Amino acid sequence: MRPLARIPQRVLPADERARQHALDRYHVVDTPTETVYDDLVRAAAHLCGAPIALLSLIDRERQWFKARVGLAEHETPRNVAVCAHAILQPGELMEVSDLARDPRFAFLPIVIGEVRARFYASMPLTTADGQAIGTLCIVDRQPRTLDGEQREWLHSLGRIAMGLLDGHARRYQDEVRAALDPPRAPQPEPEAKAKENYRIAILEVQRYAAAVESSGERTVDKALTALESRFEACMDLDAGDRVNRVSESAEFVAVLMGDAGEARLDALLAVAAAEPSQSGLAVRVGSAVSTHGDEALGAVFLRAEADLSRQKDAAGESPA
Repeated sequence: MRPLARIPQRVLPADERARQHALDRYHVVDTPTETVYDDLVRAAAHLCGAPIALLSLIDRERQWFKARVGLAEHETPRNVAVCAHAILQPGELMEVSDLARDPRFAFLPIVIGEVRARFYASMPLTTADGQAIGTLCIVDRQPRTLDGEQREWLHSLGRIAMGLLDGHARRYQDEVRAALDPPRAPQPEPEAKAKENYRIAILEVQRYAAAVESSGERTVDKALTALESRFEACMDLDAGDRVNRVSESAEFVAVLMGDAGEARLDALLAVAAAEPSQSGLAVRVGSAVSTHGDEALGAVFLRAEADLSRQKDAAGESPA
């Protein structure tokens, strides 16, 4: 009988909090499957001659797969993820010829479970500022190595994957800018007066991709449309409040004008807290208030984004 293995501990980069918050800023975890990412992992599997290929993003307590071929799970705990070791060396291809002979991995579920993985290779997905947010990896059931051409392919496909993620982030940012400051018809110039402070809230639906996979995109979109209506009911539209869904992810961005915006933010938080009983969708909220009425919307949004990351850290998922 194989002896029981102790539960592995998470391995963390020295700057884990900065790395995790870099991943958060991509707003890609829990987004639905996309053909371009699926094609990428199929290409990696084919070019490297492997039955399994994954685009893995290393979140606080899990590795989540934006795309996968040859593996049923859409995520695994981080503490049993080989990719969690790969991100310790940003920019360097990691190759393990036989997982069963490596004491770090020999008793992991992917090795001793149904998958029976033996070979692993990955290219970390590294941001422009050097944070490894995930990997493009391949897995085989036989001990082996990559040849030189396959290593070059994995490097190249990793760069393509990072380019796709960067493109996702840019589209998200474009949508946020449009949501924060939509075009308006010209208005008569009012009398000069001090502008009121305002608040920005990011309302992020959790586990969106899993909900789509289990309930179907149409059902989830109906739930999100109803949720947007409940958020809008908290708004004072005459005061300039607005809420918009960001289509690149299951997020809503709300702008709440004036000092009374604090009470309306409380109303939004109450709607978010009640949502699991309404639709089964959990919503996490990050918010920030302007330091003065003329502060740029983008600057306040970045603080709301940082607050959302802190909310995730505090929810029993804190990076060390």
